[in-house]
Order: sequence, then C-alpha cells, then structure tokens
Amino acid sequence: MIVSISQPAYMPWLGYFNRIAKSDMSIVLDNVMLERSSKTRFTNRNKIKTERGWNWLTVPVKTAGLGQPLICDVVLDMDQNWQDKHRKSIFQSYNNSPHFEPHREWFEGFYSQKLTYLAPMLNDLTSHLLETLNINTPMLFSSKMGIKGEKSELILNLCKNVGATTYLSGPFGKDYLDAEAFEEAGINLDFDDYVHPTYSQIHGEFVPFMSIIDLLFNCGDDSLQILCGNNVAT
Repeated sequence: MIVSISQPAYMPWLGYFNRIAKSDMSIVLDNVMLERSSKTRFTNRNKIKTERGWNWLTVPVKTAGLGQPLICDVVLDMDQNWQDKHRKSIFQSYNNSPHFEPHREWFEGFYSQKLTYLAPMLNDLTSHLLETLNINTPMLFSSKMGIKGEKSELILNLCKNVGATTYLSGPFGKDYLDAEAFEEAGINLDFDDYVHPTYSQIHGEFVPFMSIIDLLFNCGDDSLQILCGNNVAT
C-alpha cells in the first residue's frame, strides 16, 4: 500500500494533489508545529496569478504569546478582513478565466463562513478541491491517530500504523528521512519529484507553482489529466 503524508496547506499547488492521487492512502500531518518563518511555508498561504503577476494570499493566524502551536490548534485571526480580501482577489483575478463560473457559488459560501480554527478550514477547502478533481484517496489525520515521534520517526510510525508498504515522500524528504529505518521496517521509500506541467493560463506568459485553483479555473474538467500528466505512478 502506497502512503503519502503532507502537512495541510491553503489551496495547495499541483504537486500536493498529484502525490495524493498516486497514493492508496494519504495522512494529513496536522499535529506538528506551524512554521512561520520558512520560505517553504504553505500551511496558511499560497500563490495565485493576477493581472500584475503572481501574488500571495495569506491567512492571518493568532500568534502573540502562543509560541509555536500545533497546526491542529492554530486559531485564525478573524479581526482582519482576510476572507473578503481573498474572495475579491480570487474573483478579480479569475473572473474571466474559462472555467471559473462553476466554482463561484462554492467559493462565495466558503469565504462567508464564521471560522475559528485553521485546520478545519483547510480540511474543508482541500476536501472540496479533491472532490472537484475526482481524487478519491482515503484521508486520515495524524492528530486523531495517537502516534508518537518526531520528524523521520513520526513519519515511519504513521506508516507502520496504517500498514504501508511504500512511503511516497516529497523531494525534501531526502534531507531528513532515515532510509535505513524504513528499510528495516520493510517499507520502501519513494520520492515524488513532481514535473510541473504547462497549461493554458490567463494573464500573459505561463507561471508555474500557483495554487491548484489556477489550474481548475483555467482548464476545468481537463485538470486531473493535466495535473498527473507524466507523473502517473508506474
């Protein structure tokens, strides 16, 4: 059984969904600390393409006096008008894209919710995007599994718990995963070096590494085929 494990992310990029699509089961790693300074942080932010180039959409969270909370405990900063700002930015950027209209109503509702915590909001959004892409991989949440450990040990213990025979990691896993420990456990390590596709995109020349909504709004029902492309598991 192929298992992938990823931290939750806000409107993730294409590679995030490709790894889930290639897995028999995927685990949302939501009981680790929220990164706030990393250049690779995407838990509460992601990129969209606008008329002026790409732009960050960042979900504000409460951090004062809280240290580094676990992702599953992070509280949203609802004193900032981020929902309306994100909705307007997305609608203005993609209103003229060929496949935006079928998604308008859902995103209107999504950005009108009364929210408290980051993790349920991310789960709601990602679940909808997976359904829209027709990716049906079962999803588990590490915060509900009661598995102990840190870094490579935690990943290995999660894999053991669900009976993984292969762990499909992102490319950065090469920097911290204990390959010998996985081998001793009889779990194959595979690294998903995603090859980003090029697709029809509004607002000028193609820009890669945008949120998945960029693909959905530009390509509609062809999105899953474009997303997987040459990245289908063999």
